[in-house]
Amino acid sequence: MGKKLFVGGLPFETTSADLEKLFSQAGQVESASVITDRMSGRSRGFGFVEMTSEEEAGKAVEQLNGSDVGGRNIVVAEAKPREERPESQ
Repeated sequence: MGKKLFVGGLPFETTSADLEKLFSQAGQVESASVITDRMSGRSRGFGFVEMTSEEEAGKAVEQLNGSDVGGRNIVVAEAKPREERPESQ
């Protein structure tokens, strides 16, 4: 089973394809997605990458955390489980 990583501090121009290409340097990427704003469709500056193994995820964190992407230092860490939010009314 794969390991999901959080990627923060992304330049707003970064696409999901860019993210996949960047992380493929560290190993096989199962999925990569940049999170966008629902209303505007613009990037929110963070995303998630799922690597195929724990080893590749660790390698990605080691290689890419703090690295420069488009003039910004990105943060790469193990993704935390999503918290349940109360439904808005």
